[in-house]
Amino acid sequence: MEAEEGGIVSNTNNNSEDEILGSSLTMEKVAAAKKFIENHYKTQMKSIQERKERRWILERQLAASDVPKEEQLNRIKDLERKETEYMRLKRNKISVDDFELLTIIGRGAFGEVRLCREKKSGNIYAMKKLKKSEMVRRGQVEHVRAERNLLAEVASHYIVKLYYSFQDAEYLYLIMEYLPGGDMMTLLMRADTLSENVAKFYIAQSVLAIESIHKHNYIHRDIKPDNLLLDKDGHMKLSDFGLCKPLEIRTLSTLNENEAMDDENVRDPMDVDSCFPDASNGSNWKSPQEQLQHWQMNRRKLAFSTVGTPDYIAPEVLLKKGYGMECDWWSLGAIMYEMLMGYPPFYSDDPLTACRKIVHWRNHLKFPEEAKLSPEAKDLICRLLCDVEHRLGTGGADQIKAHPWFKDVEWDKLYEMEAAYKPEVNGELDTQNFMKFDEVDAPTPTRTGSGPSRKVFIIRYHIMSWNNFCSVPLPPIATSCYMTRLVNSMRMHERNYLKVGFFSVYFVSI
Repeated sequence: MEAEEGGIVSNTNNNSEDEILGSSLTMEKVAAAKKFIENHYKTQMKSIQERKERRWILERQLAASDVPKEEQLNRIKDLERKETEYMRLKRNKISVDDFELLTIIGRGAFGEVRLCREKKSGNIYAMKKLKKSEMVRRGQVEHVRAERNLLAEVASHYIVKLYYSFQDAEYLYLIMEYLPGGDMMTLLMRADTLSENVAKFYIAQSVLAIESIHKHNYIHRDIKPDNLLLDKDGHMKLSDFGLCKPLEIRTLSTLNENEAMDDENVRDPMDVDSCFPDASNGSNWKSPQEQLQHWQMNRRKLAFSTVGTPDYIAPEVLLKKGYGMECDWWSLGAIMYEMLMGYPPFYSDDPLTACRKIVHWRNHLKFPEEAKLSPEAKDLICRLLCDVEHRLGTGGADQIKAHPWFKDVEWDKLYEMEAAYKPEVNGELDTQNFMKFDEVDAPTPTRTGSGPSRKVFIIRYHIMSWNNFCSVPLPPIATSCYMTRLVNSMRMHERNYLKVGFFSVYFVSI
């Protein structure tokens, strides 16, 4: 009888837990739907205001210039044409069917990055495809929202452009600028190390990229060579193409900066000179050349592992002390070290050991005797890989720009000048600067056209910014008949948006 009563109590508890879970899920759906409706009308009002401002700015510029009256009218008509095309694009439903899927250029825990061609325009893009269920399960929805917002808001030469984002029942899609030069990781693997002049050029461009996102109150937190992409001319842009799973710090044992670093805790200390006189020397690691070879052998494997690599993560992030924008400057210091040395400063095959080294950076930030670094380069690395209180960049990017290592850098002309390295690129579809990935499943054949056969419940949750729109070649102006069909289609779509499943309502809010 007691057992039966125990079973009844257990069932009651289970039912109660199910009710709480169901209630929580319902509240999430309601909150997401509410946010979508609010954002929808907020975006409409913002678009109207921005359109008025663009017209006002152009009229002021023309009034203050010596442009002939006829030319002024032509420029105003040109703006009106662009505004019409932009509104048309914003009303148009977009899906994966609008793109021809080509070569895979990246793969990770949440999805893949694939080269694609827009059928209507023929433009080449990179399509980032993220599995929604995985993003929810791993708690990465906020990360995707932040990335989308960053790419949409920041107008910078050094940030990869976002043109469209949309979703279907299973996936989120980000249609982004394709940069055929590959990533910095590939360049480092091919070159072993970079000269100080080449490293200075790319570190300087990285400073401008990080500065631009910090101005929008965004912390990247994942600055690493994999996310520094090169265009066809060799100029660098910041992105997040790796799609690797972020380091699961929760799966590692608790880190403590006061913990003793014995042989059990650190398996492979480096026996090289420290840039800090009071730092203790290691004893059991290979020579710097062996270290370089070992790192190169394991670099790609670590980058695409299920755990992720902590080599560029700041100690305050690992210690969960709370962190600010300064953590991105630590990452830049680690990348600069790798560019000049050939491997990261705290490298280890074991992620936990690497984390411990980072936390105890005073004992493990070392430079090989044979490293031929200028005093300025060494000083900059040491002033980036240090405590937050003393780290350059804590007071803004100007602190870093003023460092003597950058004395010859013309910051305002970095994008206009010839890049320090020009990748080999043979045509817009060339992918030789990216890793080769096998097709797990062949891409689903896509339909042509935009008739009734297309999926009904595809929701566009972002269209390219005005600046990005102006940089893309436009198709011919739509006929009034076609525009009418588009508007009617959009109205029908808006009436039906709440009929979609949880994932669509949940994700449309981002």
